[in-house]
Amino acid sequence: MAIHMGKPTATVQGTGREEPPDTGAGGAGDRHKLTALQGLAALSLDAMASVAYGPESIVLVLAAAGAYGLGFTLPVTLAIAALLAVLVASYRQVIAAFPDGGGSYAVAKRHLGRRTSLVAAASLILDYVLNVAVSVTAGVAALTSAFPGLHGERVWICLAVLVLVTAVNLRGIVDSAKAFLLPTALFVGSILTMITVGLFRDGPVSTGSATGHASALGGGATTVGVLLLLKAFAAGCSALTGVEAVANAVPSFRAPAARRAQRTEVALGALLGVMLIGLSILIGRFHLQPVEGVTVLAQLADASFGHNAAFYVVQFATMVLLALAANTSFGGLPVLMSLLARDNHLPHFFALKADRQVHRHGVIWLALVSAVLLVFSGGDTNTLVPLFAIGVFVGFTICQIGMVLHWRGERPKGWPGKAALNGFGALLTGVAAVVVTATKFTEGAWLIVLALPLIVLGFGRVNRAYAAIGQRLELGRIPQPPHRARSLVVVPVSGLSKLTCQALTAARSLGDEVHAVTVTHPAPEDRETAEALRRDWELWKPGVELTELASDTRSLGRPLSGYVRELALTHPDAQVTVLIPETEPAHLWQRMLQNQRGSVVAHAMRRDTNAVICRLRFRITDGAR
Repeated sequence: MAIHMGKPTATVQGTGREEPPDTGAGGAGDRHKLTALQGLAALSLDAMASVAYGPESIVLVLAAAGAYGLGFTLPVTLAIAALLAVLVASYRQVIAAFPDGGGSYAVAKRHLGRRTSLVAAASLILDYVLNVAVSVTAGVAALTSAFPGLHGERVWICLAVLVLVTAVNLRGIVDSAKAFLLPTALFVGSILTMITVGLFRDGPVSTGSATGHASALGGGATTVGVLLLLKAFAAGCSALTGVEAVANAVPSFRAPAARRAQRTEVALGALLGVMLIGLSILIGRFHLQPVEGVTVLAQLADASFGHNAAFYVVQFATMVLLALAANTSFGGLPVLMSLLARDNHLPHFFALKADRQVHRHGVIWLALVSAVLLVFSGGDTNTLVPLFAIGVFVGFTICQIGMVLHWRGERPKGWPGKAALNGFGALLTGVAAVVVTATKFTEGAWLIVLALPLIVLGFGRVNRAYAAIGQRLELGRIPQPPHRARSLVVVPVSGLSKLTCQALTAARSLGDEVHAVTVTHPAPEDRETAEALRRDWELWKPGVELTELASDTRSLGRPLSGYVRELALTHPDAQVTVLIPETEPAHLWQRMLQNQRGSVVAHAMRRDTNAVICRLRFRITDGAR
């Protein structure tokens, strides 16, 4: 029986877990975690920014059927909004059932097995990495459209934006949320204002932005096929990327984390749904037609506000948010990678946290891979878009199927309706995944189809390596009682100094027997140094014999490691320790002045022996001159 003492706890519905109540103060680490509002700024930028290209993706597909096809923009958007509602409701339950984060990975791990969970994790990793590259290139594309002279420098601008976002995230997810809160508010406010103003217009105020640009409208048509509608639906579903980010990063929220994350998920779904539907209504109201070189969002701003300052505010807010939408990946992927590392599918250092609750290794890894993609694509959004959004649909589908099994197993009140909702969502996202993959396969989507199983195989390889290490270490078993072995300590010596004295003092404290060892070379100047050391050693009489190792070459590590191996063979029951004395200057730049003998010896010992390596640091302070 567990006895709870101190502050009362609150149970999060559907989890069986208890969390401390929201007192407003929070723990010592809560200042480095998110509130619900900060969660919107840190984890929703990807989804929010997708309204800039989601409706346009629908329009461009339907434009193939001419003006008649564009009439289906609102019905397709309503279908996407319905799917969005299903996903938000589902991920709200995922947050409650899996408050440790991980989203579709955590759901699949519990209900669909290890292999399926790794497929979900691989799909999320691909989506997060591509989101960074696509978001940054899209934002920079908006900038270079306004200032064509910068087009040739777009790769460097992309890398600069990536460095900025990475630097902010290395300071902590709360700092990134605070930094990006204003751009998020400006974008959402400008889009909602544009929709509101546009709804009161009888017609477009201005069409100047589209004047002089070639129309992308196809020939006239009287019927629209199912395949075209499916392609438009799948293309528009790119607006749903980022919906899962909140569920993946629940541990990043302040207590009660699950409740705050649920509020953020609902707020994200509501804002995204309103904006998508509102923009689609305006597209039909203004009879907008896609043109080459001008975005649909720019035409809508022109039609609602006119070609004035408000028009440029919308463009500027869109450009900034597109560039910063990469922040969603920096908030969600490091948490997912930490869970994978905890389950032995990624190197364990991905699970480490810095003082500001930052998974720095995950942040840096994401930045490096994204930088490679940016350079590979030449900063061109069109090169990356065909690869985008496939992985997220795979994750959506796996998560929905897992939640159906979750409801069947838990059987709470009203579970058939919840299971049916998730099953319907799985069907929709599964169809979207198949259609997107099929339609974009020859455009580069085959790379994702190839990369997904390779990443899963990589997870398996890492897991097997950890399993082998664990077996060798006999993890999970009670080891034999520790016993005391005879201790031999080897101290490499190059000359007499206070450092040598401290090293021998430490060695005599650690071991039963101490061996001082120096390496000599046959060159005349080296013979003089060796004779001087031998003479001084006899005068000093430290009580430890000095052993000279002759070396025909300038090698230092191999003669010492050979001596240690021979010592271990002649004393099989003894524990051999190599104590390496080193100086540590007061200033970082002064370390470049050292000869690095200690690092050379330590490397040789790790490579060639099983000895314990102990590095004795002698600190040189400014006062000791």
